[in-house]
Amino acid sequence: MARNSRVAWTVAEVEADRSWTCRLSDAGSAELLAAVRAAVQRAGPADKPILDWRREDFALDTSIPVLAAAFHEVRNGRGMALVKNLPRAGVSPIEFRLMTWAIGLHFGVARPQNRASDYITEVRDAGMAYRSPSGRGYNSKAELDFHVDSADVVLLSCYNQAPAGGMSLCASAATAFDVVAAERPDYARALASDYPFSRNGEQSGDEAPWYAVPVCTARDGRIFCKWNRNRIQNAQLLEGVPQLTALQRDAMEYFDRVLRRPENMFCMYLEPGDLQILCNHTMLHSRTSFEDHVEEERKRTLYRLWLARPDSRRLPDSWAVFYETAEPGTVRGGMKGHHYDDLRRSFDARQAKAMGMKA
Repeated sequence: MARNSRVAWTVAEVEADRSWTCRLSDAGSAELLAAVRAAVQRAGPADKPILDWRREDFALDTSIPVLAAAFHEVRNGRGMALVKNLPRAGVSPIEFRLMTWAIGLHFGVARPQNRASDYITEVRDAGMAYRSPSGRGYNSKAELDFHVDSADVVLLSCYNQAPAGGMSLCASAATAFDVVAAERPDYARALASDYPFSRNGEQSGDEAPWYAVPVCTARDGRIFCKWNRNRIQNAQLLEGVPQLTALQRDAMEYFDRVLRRPENMFCMYLEPGDLQILCNHTMLHSRTSFEDHVEEERKRTLYRLWLARPDSRRLPDSWAVFYETAEPGTVRGGMKGHHYDDLRRSFDARQAKAMGMKA
């Protein structure tokens, strides 16, 4: 990976150049909230089934250029962007969730995220055991491993912040792989070999419970990274899964340590009204553990949205096993789960048409 690529960054570089951070104007922020409330007044209620809402329900204009610049930075720049000043004061959780969904409708096709085939999820501690074979980090308060999500782009909008902990951590897979290749070429070669990943019991009826793909793959001068330690470890417990070699295990450990070096791991707190957007091809993210508020209405709450993007890149061929296709500009990625039905297929087709994408 060429070190002049903006996606291969160090902490010093992203701290010195904050062009990946942008702020909605007060007018743009007000427009977002007004658009949501106007849509609810016309076609409400706000908590009607999320897939019933359409792109044309939300009239956005002033906020679009700032949001588009953030998505451009995610694709062509650092691989991450932070949008500040989403409306939060006086905004209900349902309104904030719908606002996140409205942004998604203007920039891609949302993808299902879990065994329930939910298209937007609440990131909130629900007591889930992260290290269990079916554990998911988004409904626990545990410290998370570095990982990528299973769609082109992930959006995280912050409604409530934890009183302690819950720091967001980001690292460039391109930078980390460059370091590994320079320091331990044998480990770099191992990371380019197949690793089994568990689907954690969230597979649909036509999917196997695990699949194999390299952790790091080079294509078109870029590094694509599929990294989720928890799912690799869970796959080792499944019948018929090839066991990792000692070299593969050592390479995993080394890669993770490189990601966590202070010069490579960027730390930030997401504040209420922040929207973090990350590229899941090259940007690894994590979170520290947190202590929560006692009051339900104050508990740490974010809304997570996975998007397939109309300007997405061609993926490595090996990624088709979990993205369904490597073709660019297609509705791809996500976890279909156990409830991917005609309603969801209809949404995918309708939204793909609205975005000019291949379904």
